[in-house]
Amino acid sequence: MATPRMSRLSVRGSYMLLALVESLGMVGCLIIGMSLSTVHHHDAIIGTIFCLECLTFVLIVSLAMAAMGLYHTRLRGETSELLARIFLSFLLASVAQAVLFYFVPYLNIDALAIGSALGLSFIIVCLIRYGFSQIRNTSLLKRRILVLGSGEKANYIEKKMRRQSDRQGFRVIGYMAMDGDSDTVCVTKRLNIAAGELQQYVRDNQIEEIVIAPDQRRGTLPMNDLYRCRINGTKVSDIASFVEQESHKVPLNMLHPSWMVYGTGYQAGNYFNYMAKRGFDLIVSAILLAVIWPVMLITGLLIKLESGPRAPVLYSQQRVGYGGRPFWIYKFRSMREDAEKNGAVWAKSNDQRITAVGVFIRKYRIDELPQIFNILKGDMSFVGPRPERPEFVQGLSENIPYYGDRHQVKPGLTGWAQICYAYGASERDALEKLQYDLYYIKHFSILMDTMILIQTLEVVLFGKGAR
Repeated sequence: MATPRMSRLSVRGSYMLLALVESLGMVGCLIIGMSLSTVHHHDAIIGTIFCLECLTFVLIVSLAMAAMGLYHTRLRGETSELLARIFLSFLLASVAQAVLFYFVPYLNIDALAIGSALGLSFIIVCLIRYGFSQIRNTSLLKRRILVLGSGEKANYIEKKMRRQSDRQGFRVIGYMAMDGDSDTVCVTKRLNIAAGELQQYVRDNQIEEIVIAPDQRRGTLPMNDLYRCRINGTKVSDIASFVEQESHKVPLNMLHPSWMVYGTGYQAGNYFNYMAKRGFDLIVSAILLAVIWPVMLITGLLIKLESGPRAPVLYSQQRVGYGGRPFWIYKFRSMREDAEKNGAVWAKSNDQRITAVGVFIRKYRIDELPQIFNILKGDMSFVGPRPERPEFVQGLSENIPYYGDRHQVKPGLTGWAQICYAYGASERDALEKLQYDLYYIKHFSILMDTMILIQTLEVVLFGKGAR
């Protein structure tokens, strides 16, 4: 009989639990803040209105924290950066709370109660985050995994997933060498497990997942032992699925067509999902345009002041869109008018072609705002792979497998690759971003689009990846 084992929370599950604990803490802080106030709130802290006030308060703070990347499962950085993110999220939430509680009649909590609740919540969240970081750095939430293989494929985990942020959800116990493997993994991390002893080793060492990663699979796997481990509750994954699960990208260098064919996902082409996404784009575009039109107006005036009254404010450029069809994209002009007199080239760090106004609007992605009209027109979506120029697409499609698959959905103003990876300005960057784009196409949902939009605010405010 199999020995019962405790199921560990996934990384995503642990962040959901963290959000729940923080929400309960914030509700407690709101109750304390209301009790400290001299204003009577419905004579008692009960009832439907109070529940609505609590929900509104927690939702605003939680969205602000999500916008600062605090619920990103691969959040990295020093303690000082974490505190800065929390502080900025509460600053953002304070402005939103002030506006909402002032203008919405039934939300009549006074300023003292809101201020006290926000101050206490900031302290509580910092304490909860400190406790969570201490737990996360231990093995308490990490699955114990055994890797079958010690060659090139297995070494991907050592080489590409070596940081602590990459290993939040697992701990590698060791690598079991297989016939045909190269000696790539460090010898000190290899395990000497004899044939027929795998099941016993898994049981004795409480292995929760076995990752299949030999360089040669045919005829080398101990299938009987793997079967016994599987029916005893040990998860068995191939290396590609493991990397996808932990890195949130599709690993192209270890991909085979059958993995794509038999895998789950790929719902973006569903008609209902297509219509839901189109409705989502139209609603968000209309709301955003109503809010940011003053920013667009000021940007246009600044470009005119710098470049002269006859200089164009916008520029259009051909890009490749849905189904590989070309379309014209609109952006605020951030480079000199003669920037591409010698032909199309990748943008680079400290690009001398960028104007003074262009440096600022590119850093905070303001130059992208006219693409809202591309979204309203239907050429683009709010979330999707970034559209690339035809001159680059041709070469990238020839050199990178599956590159054309990113055109199975509409290109986006923002996307999963944009919030997970820095600005791409080379073929190597294009390959890395493609892996995130394929993950998005595979796992598309309106909820995922919403979370990407919220986390895009972090990219904008911190100027991440701009050139």
